[in-house]
Amino acid sequence: MNPQQEILGLFRSTGALLNGHFVLRSGLHSREFFQCALLLQDTAVASKVCGYLAEKARELEFDTVISPAVGGIVVGQEVGRHLGKKHIFVEKDGAGGLVLRRGFEIKKGERFFVAEDVVTRGGRVQETIDIVRKLGGVVVGAGSIVDRSGGNLPDFGCPFFGLVSLAVETFPPDQIPEDLQAVPAAKPGSK
Repeated sequence: MNPQQEILGLFRSTGALLNGHFVLRSGLHSREFFQCALLLQDTAVASKVCGYLAEKARELEFDTVISPAVGGIVVGQEVGRHLGKKHIFVEKDGAGGLVLRRGFEIKKGERFFVAEDVVTRGGRVQETIDIVRKLGGVVVGAGSIVDRSGGNLPDFGCPFFGLVSLAVETFPPDQIPEDLQAVPAAKPGSK
C-alpha cells in the first residue's frame, strides 16, 4: 500500500475524515474535512504519519522546523523529532495574522522547513514563510500531511509537497450547491 492510501485509511479508521458541510479557515465551503487533531491524538499514528513527512524533508538541508499554530504544531514537533531538529511555531496574533512569540528567534541565514497539517489555499504556510524571510531566515521547503488544493497553491518560492494530495471540491460562500445549502455548516477548525 502506498503512503497516500495508508494515510487516507488512517484518517478514515480514526474518524478524522469528516463528511457534511464545513466552512474551512480559507472561507471556502466543503463536503469533507480533514480533522488532523483526531488523527494525531494517537501518538503512534502521529509518529508514523509525520515520519513519512520527515523522510520527504530529509533530503533538504535545514536547521529548524517551523509550523503555523495550531494545526501544524504536532506535525512540526514530530518532524523535528524524527530528524533531530529544533521546532518552533508561529501563532495567531489576535488580529487574524500570525506572529513569532514565546522567545522564539530566527537567526539571519538560519534554514527552515515549514510543516503544516492541511493546506487548501496555502495561506498559513505563506504567512509562516513571510515571517521567516522578514526576520532573515531562509525557507528551503514546506510540506503538509494533506494538500487538498488540487494543485492550486501559490508559488512559495521553495519546494512544497503533501503526503496526501487531492482535489477536494470546495465552494465560495456565494456558490454553494443546493444540496449542501440544506445541511447546517460546521467550523471544526482552529479559527
